[in-house]
Amino acid sequence: MIELNDLLAQIWPLAVQQTVGIEQVELKQALGRVLAQDVISMLDVPQHDNSGMDGYAVRSADFVAQRQFEVSQRIPAGASPDALLPGTVARIFTGAPIPPGADSVVMQEDVQVLCDGQIVFNALPKAGQWIRRAGEDIAAGQVVLPKGTRLDAIHVGLLASIGVAEVAVARRLKVGVMATGSELQSPGNPLKAGQIYNSNEYVWCGLLSALNVDVVSVGIVPDNFEATCAALESLADCDAVISSGGVSVGEEDHVKPAIEKVGELRSWKVAMKPGKPIAFGHINRLQGGYSWFFGLPGNPVSSAVAFKLIVKPFLDLLQGQTVAQVDWRLRMQQVQAEFAWLKPDERREEFLRVHVQSGKARLFANQSSGVLTSLAQSNGLVRLAKGQVVSPGDWVDCVMYRDLMS
Repeated sequence: MIELNDLLAQIWPLAVQQTVGIEQVELKQALGRVLAQDVISMLDVPQHDNSGMDGYAVRSADFVAQRQFEVSQRIPAGASPDALLPGTVARIFTGAPIPPGADSVVMQEDVQVLCDGQIVFNALPKAGQWIRRAGEDIAAGQVVLPKGTRLDAIHVGLLASIGVAEVAVARRLKVGVMATGSELQSPGNPLKAGQIYNSNEYVWCGLLSALNVDVVSVGIVPDNFEATCAALESLADCDAVISSGGVSVGEEDHVKPAIEKVGELRSWKVAMKPGKPIAFGHINRLQGGYSWFFGLPGNPVSSAVAFKLIVKPFLDLLQGQTVAQVDWRLRMQQVQAEFAWLKPDERREEFLRVHVQSGKARLFANQSSGVLTSLAQSNGLVRLAKGQVVSPGDWVDCVMYRDLMS
């Protein structure tokens, strides 16, 4: 068995070294895509000094207690103001440009409007108050978002704020999926004796949708060597292929020998629980090159945990993200255990499903790798070293699901 950290150190460089190509997309189509180039602002944001409040623009040097000021102009957002006349003020609204000659904004709550339209300040204006300076958010020439950023809604809005209409992003990955097992049945069909529903493919497709990849599914593949080889070869033009089940050493486990026939098995079995029978390799392509292959366990929890810890970061790297951006180990946090774990695995590190609230981790009662409700009703994984015993009150390492999928 290979240690999980050793496996990641082996496979992540393979993804970093491979490029998938670049395409230009309209900004509205860029959500969830990975930037292929740095985005540099061509303008200052804001482009001009502007008011941070509804109020009155004034030259602070003109202020005299109880002095009445004439309002010489009205400046809404989007206007082009005139220079402020000496001894006057300008009615100004949030976001409007500061008129030349003014150096302060007094918010309207601190101003008394007299019956003749003149005003009196109830507070001393200070130079620079309530003024948002040009370029204080973004300066022209600044890298706004670096290459490798997976664009969320805020990123897209930020790019819109600097006038970007389209961006260069990594090509969408093509990922093949297959579920092996003669016992599997598709949802919507009645179960026959000994059958179970295929859930792994649905978990993967949901997780893959968040990565903006194109999914190609061959569905359920029976426990047959020839059928397994044919399914793998049919997916060889994909960037990566994910399979579940059939990666152990039983007579009905055909994935390992099939990969050895149609490609190469680079690693097999990982010292982690859940998720030991994980295979990594590639499928040879007829035109040259290969498709990366991940053979995940058939148990749904093992499969989902392996996807989040191993497959998802690999696909992120293929799309151009950096190791620092995808390495979930950097986002581990210390939480306090509200449980005891007195019979640890001496040969494998363990990932326990927990629900974390206010820094305290409560263990899901059933840690079986076949209990999918343990993932549905938890929000993080506690990572334990081989042989690590836990008592209530101990501090343990934990990674939250939101950080695994960010």
